[in-house]
Amino acid sequence: MWTRLSLRARFFLPLGIMFVTALLVGAVSLAFFAPTQFKDETAPAARSAKAVADALNGALRMSANPEQTLDAFVKSLGTSEAIQFRRAGVNSPPHPVEVQTPLGQVPRWFVDLLAIPEIGAAFPVLIDGNRIGDIIFSPDLSAEIFEKWVGFVAIACSIIALTLQTGVIAYFTVGGALAPLRDIGEGMSRLRKGDYDHPILPSGPPEVRRSAEVTNELARTLSRLSDDNRNLLHKIVSLQDDERRDMARDLHDELGPLLFGIRANAVALMEAIPPGHTDLAGAAQGILQSAEALQQANRRVLDRLRPLYIEDLGLEKSIQTLLQNARAQAPGIKLTSHIDARLNGIDGLRARTVYRVIQEGITNVLRHARAHAANVDALIRDGRLIVEISDDGVGFPPDRMFGRGLNGMQERVRALDGTLELLREGGRTCVRCRLPAESAATPAAREA
Repeated sequence: MWTRLSLRARFFLPLGIMFVTALLVGAVSLAFFAPTQFKDETAPAARSAKAVADALNGALRMSANPEQTLDAFVKSLGTSEAIQFRRAGVNSPPHPVEVQTPLGQVPRWFVDLLAIPEIGAAFPVLIDGNRIGDIIFSPDLSAEIFEKWVGFVAIACSIIALTLQTGVIAYFTVGGALAPLRDIGEGMSRLRKGDYDHPILPSGPPEVRRSAEVTNELARTLSRLSDDNRNLLHKIVSLQDDERRDMARDLHDELGPLLFGIRANAVALMEAIPPGHTDLAGAAQGILQSAEALQQANRRVLDRLRPLYIEDLGLEKSIQTLLQNARAQAPGIKLTSHIDARLNGIDGLRARTVYRVIQEGITNVLRHARAHAANVDALIRDGRLIVEISDDGVGFPPDRMFGRGLNGMQERVRALDGTLELLREGGRTCVRCRLPAESAATPAAREA
């Protein structure tokens, strides 16, 4: 439970426990020491009452009229409450202790807490050897009870005042530390999301300010590393595109003519075979079919290695051609699209990245999704390129969201300071890419 308490609660809970503990210690001390203190305070008065009883008995023995002497003594006691004379056979019921103060009556629970002992005493009064009454010693403890009540109230008020004062100080002290800590937490959240451009304003105690400064230093370091990583990814992607272009050129310039020559020779061979040689005609037909299949595979490889349509037709038309080929490959999938015509104004690495993302997304839909419908959106909104490929297929395994193809696309997108997400929303799988419409603010991006 302690781990779930806020910082303020962790301060105020011990203060409350200290307050209750102090009150309990005071109450226990009163209950333990008060009875002995009452006895010690009334002991001299009790001895005085015994001396009075002894003196009265002596006077009665010497008096010629003991009854008259006793009546005179009783009158002399007056309204004294501590020492009284009580005739034999007369019982006075005990009265509950009630103490009235200027602030009201002392609570009964406090009187019971004091555990007042039996302090009263009775000393016999004798005439001619017969017990005719008692000198009763019954002290009035109201003053002592009032004194202890005032002391208890004063201690409780002092504890409450100190607790409140300490609580107020702790409240503002903790509040002064919580706000900077909250800023640091928000700053760390921004770092986790990749936002390194909003430093934390150092404030609060020196320890917290130092933490904010260290976090800002970490943000600057991460920003430099992110820029370096983005530049490196940009160079890697550029090298990959160069290699793809060189490989595509070799396949087109060298393998293409060879395949065409094999096909032409197979056609010539078929025409030269005399009628009746079915075995030779079948072999030549097989060579022709293999050559045509190799030519088609070579064209598909060339399309994946280097989308030549971008330079010739522009990005929008290239994407439309890509989607048209996908519809031809999978006529059972309803493929819809919305391609922004302004994409034709984009060229270079960003155009190739948009094309590759759509190409990889459509390939995954055709190979793995088992979908009935898919949609492709590519548009420019608020200065950003937004590409989204969604389908109603089976989705992706939870333990393997990004395969090799999408990981490669993610590297391309990161090189351009963009984001690539794979989501499952409303029963549909969605690949969502966001790129800046302008060149990334890095030297390598500008050089592209």
